[in-house]
Amino acid sequence: MEEIYGIKYHKPKVILLQDTGIGVSETAARTCYDSFCNSENDVIQSLASTLPDEKQIESINEIEDSSLLKDLAWTYFHHSILEHANLSYLIRGTSRGVLQEHARHRIQAISVRSTRYTMSSIINAFVASNYGGGREFFIDKVLGFDMFVIADERYNRVEISAMYDKLKYQESLVDDFNTLAVSKSSLKFLEQFGSDAQKLYEALEGGKKKRNVGDAFKHIITDNVKVDMVVTFNLRSLKNYFTLRDSGAAYFQIRWLAQEMIKATPQKYLDLILKSTKE
Repeated sequence: MEEIYGIKYHKPKVILLQDTGIGVSETAARTCYDSFCNSENDVIQSLASTLPDEKQIESINEIEDSSLLKDLAWTYFHHSILEHANLSYLIRGTSRGVLQEHARHRIQAISVRSTRYTMSSIINAFVASNYGGGREFFIDKVLGFDMFVIADERYNRVEISAMYDKLKYQESLVDDFNTLAVSKSSLKFLEQFGSDAQKLYEALEGGKKKRNVGDAFKHIITDNVKVDMVVTFNLRSLKNYFTLRDSGAAYFQIRWLAQEMIKATPQKYLDLILKSTKE
């Protein structure tokens, strides 16, 4: 947890899901210069006279060091060969504001937890709140979802209260709000449990989720909402990302994410893209 501008924030968590190694990048570089025989890696030397078999390909992908790649990265700034190495990260708990930055700069493949498909519990809590408890029932339920980057409960109660007001306003604009909010097969629960908000909420949660429920309700959430995503960078793009985002000039939440990604990145890649770790 970190405090900035007087507000406490949860920091994101990152784990490396896969990395393709640096061997293919060295193979690419040696192909450019036809210099396979100069490699310190025996399997790369063998490529001068033959195509690799399955065992050799496995060895290429296990290479941990390459003097040529370091020379090209730091002496000659020939970075295109770094595009042949890819790393994928699972990110939990960054913000929608950071997601916007990732999408805006378009330097990675990205798959994100969808608000179109994952807002059912919020909407179920609101529908149930109409049958008892009102605003406080809704606030207490949503607080339990641990869905915000900001870690200040008083602040989050204000935010959830605003979500409630937005939903109440939208409810006043449509003839049958519940058909927007609840799947057809779950509408029966409104009559069956309508006198008990908690039982109604549990029934809605256990029933079929309305498809694309977020289409009608995405407007109620803000950049404070946590985002989970998987991102895949090639090493050249990752160099650009770390250089720009692990910087005092970067938005503080994206800087936190870049720092966590650096911690999750094996040293053999950092040696090629970050001066602070270069041998």
